[in-house]
Amino acid sequence: MVVSTAFSLPAAAQSAAEAAIANESFVAAAVRKVGAAVVRIDTEKTVVRNVPDMFYDDPFFRGFFGSEGFQRIPQEERLRGQGSGFIIDGVGDILTNAHVVNGADRVVVTLKDGRSFEGTVEGVDEVTDLAVVKIESNDEDLPIASLGNSDSVEVGDWAIAVGNPLGLDNTVTLGIISTLKRSSASVGIPGKRLEFIQTDAAINPGNSGGPLVNQYGEVIGINTAIRADAMGIGFAIPINKAKDLKDRLVRGESIAHPYLGVQIATLNAEIAKRNNEDINSGMVLPEVEGVLIVRVMPDTPAADAGLRRGDVILEIDGEAIKSADQLQNKVDNSRIGEALRVKVQRGRQTQIISVRTAELQPQGG
Repeated sequence: MVVSTAFSLPAAAQSAAEAAIANESFVAAAVRKVGAAVVRIDTEKTVVRNVPDMFYDDPFFRGFFGSEGFQRIPQEERLRGQGSGFIIDGVGDILTNAHVVNGADRVVVTLKDGRSFEGTVEGVDEVTDLAVVKIESNDEDLPIASLGNSDSVEVGDWAIAVGNPLGLDNTVTLGIISTLKRSSASVGIPGKRLEFIQTDAAINPGNSGGPLVNQYGEVIGINTAIRADAMGIGFAIPINKAKDLKDRLVRGESIAHPYLGVQIATLNAEIAKRNNEDINSGMVLPEVEGVLIVRVMPDTPAADAGLRRGDVILEIDGEAIKSADQLQNKVDNSRIGEALRVKVQRGRQTQIISVRTAELQPQGG
């Protein structure tokens, strides 16, 4: 009896554990799978600020120090930041947002289990807001996040945001996928080149760089692009975009992005007709299907080639262009310096204009 009792206790404990796991929610199961790989990233950087000339020119200041004999000394300030990231392999590579670590003098990575490591920024691409940070694990085991397939994500799927907002380790919010392929321009950051996953899972300050995971605990996106004026809306970079670039970022390569320099909008006959019937409209649009040039940025390939506001792009290299997203993808897939044959309708006339792409320079953010 004594022997039987001694062996029955572990069995009972095991049954209780199995029952607890069987009864846990899919959210808890997903977080349990990915949570240990989610890290907090603390950064420091030095910013040099010049004292404004008006301070030196102030009569009160000169009354103490005289009109000459003093130097304009720049003031250094240490700025601290915080974000999230997640470990993607056993050698210590971590995916995060570019804006979390860009320009940092020091990066410290803290794991959920309390271990802390000095981090090295291996590569940054501001245009896609992606970065890779490396930690030296010294042969210690590291938890690894499982990467999913963002191309298989559908509107209405579960979305779980995991991160470290305000320094609180592994906070979790739950929502659904609201929209796919939300362009960076529509989100309000035209200097980026992304099609975001939109979710109603709350993405709080400090969550930037953390994973957006599906109900199976697989990473489908990287949380980013918080908008203070958009209550209940969050955005994430599709994980497949990160997969495409991560190896080049690990090698420290610069990621080149071709561009034309136009702000655009999808146009069709119905939209054009409504515009033309509006007496307050600033222009008459051709009632065709294509992409309307809303603005041509100065000193860009589009401006140099002679594209104009109000032109409608109908084709590129013989391929019919029917949406702004299609045009953007066409340019993204071209080479830097490649000459694109752009067919445009200007008023009642059509013409072919050769536009040579250039490299998009990051605008920060």
